[in-house]
Amino acid sequence: MSGRDFIQLPGPTNIPDRVLEAYRRPIVDFGGPKFREILDDVFERLPAVFSGSPHVVSYISNGHGAWEGTLRNIVRPGEKLLLADTGMFSGRWGDMVEGLGFKLQTTPARIREGADVEAVRDALGADADHEIKALLIAHTETSTGVRTDLAPLRAALDEFDHPALIVVDAIASLGTEVLPVRELGLDVVISASQKGLMMPPGLSFAAVSDRALEIAQEIHEEGSYWAWPSRLDVSAPYRRYGGTPPEQAVFAMQVALDMIDEEGGVEGVIARHERLADAARAAFTVWSEGGALEFNAIHKDERANAVTALRLADGIDGELLRAMCRDRFSVTIGGGMLDMADGRGIRIGHLGDLNEPMILGALAGVETAMRVLGIPLGAGALDAAMASLASS
Repeated sequence: MSGRDFIQLPGPTNIPDRVLEAYRRPIVDFGGPKFREILDDVFERLPAVFSGSPHVVSYISNGHGAWEGTLRNIVRPGEKLLLADTGMFSGRWGDMVEGLGFKLQTTPARIREGADVEAVRDALGADADHEIKALLIAHTETSTGVRTDLAPLRAALDEFDHPALIVVDAIASLGTEVLPVRELGLDVVISASQKGLMMPPGLSFAAVSDRALEIAQEIHEEGSYWAWPSRLDVSAPYRRYGGTPPEQAVFAMQVALDMIDEEGGVEGVIARHERLADAARAAFTVWSEGGALEFNAIHKDERANAVTALRLADGIDGELLRAMCRDRFSVTIGGGMLDMADGRGIRIGHLGDLNEPMILGALAGVETAMRVLGIPLGAGALDAAMASLASS
């Protein structure tokens, strides 16, 4: 089929040609000055992407690797963590917590709203002995399209003067949402390369506060692959990645950081994602007037800039719609998860290497597929998306 496919998944996302070309660069001596200069440049610039976190550690892994690396640095086996459960990926993080031998306390799962702040307050208020060592929260839950406001969670910790670290999964929100790292005193911010950073899967990150690093230094076991202290030892480049560094991924990251800087820094990237997400939401709102679909996120101010999850009415097959979008109109969208699985929902990503014509083209492709399938829609969705872009 001629032309390009439109990848509107919540990740992996579209990758700029400049980033792809960086993967074609030949290997260099990773112990030599040429690579050292590139590596130092990347790690000196990464903190700005994480809104000023003082230390950034990277692993050769997807986001799950940074989940595990963080857990192994901030808690000891048998210690307790509190997880604010907001969906499928929050739940998988909790499974990892228990699988690694840590104690887990969770708040009631919420899949159409942000984290249950009152349940978090109750748990912290009841923890007089401060057994909870960290509060874990997914900023954007990719399975539901819901963003949690982090400020009330910080306020709950402050209310009870609780020393627990606050650990944020920003895998889907880095570069798409404002991350108030310093304002809220976020201790660890976890992310990965394949979403807002416009790269293929393969790198994950943990942006670490001084307080979290102090705990890691107390827990540190010499020789541990996951240990932050050894990875922050810059005396030799290989220590950044616990061994042979992923040279091509580092080359590509430098290019991605260049593109972020050219857009006005991470603030400019976030503004673009908000603008494009607003346009997509304007179209979805009009589509929903036909009665065939609705936003999963109940509250408008909790609808994520990275991905929208849409619930489908009975009798509408989301998997058939996805196939039509992909095979006839070259637009790839995500399937529903949790109670939206098995064709009962779709997820449309609007992040990564994306601009106005691309989002409009993707929306047009999805709407055309729905028309072919006879799905009832409100009229004027593309006009609404264009009006949103014209006014922003």
